[in-house]
Amino acid sequence: MDFLAFFNLSTGEIIVICVVALILFGGSLPMIAKNLGKSVVEFKKGIKDVKDDISEAASSDPKLENKPSREVNVEKSERETVSK
Repeated sequence: MDFLAFFNLSTGEIIVICVVALILFGGSLPMIAKNLGKSVVEFKKGIKDVKDDISEAASSDPKLENKPSREVNVEKSERETVSK
């Protein structure tokens, strides 16, 4: 609603604009809608592919895994600290 308030358009003006657009583009509206739908599908597919690539790269990179690089014996470290 804020978008329409920015242009200060009334309901009647919006209807007139829609009618004019329908007259000008009426014959090609099905083709426009079809192309728009295909574009949306391709965009979503591209986003999914990028997410899959990132997930695959993250899972195959050993630096990004949550494995400890070395084991730490906490009890031994605590005893050494206390005895000093």
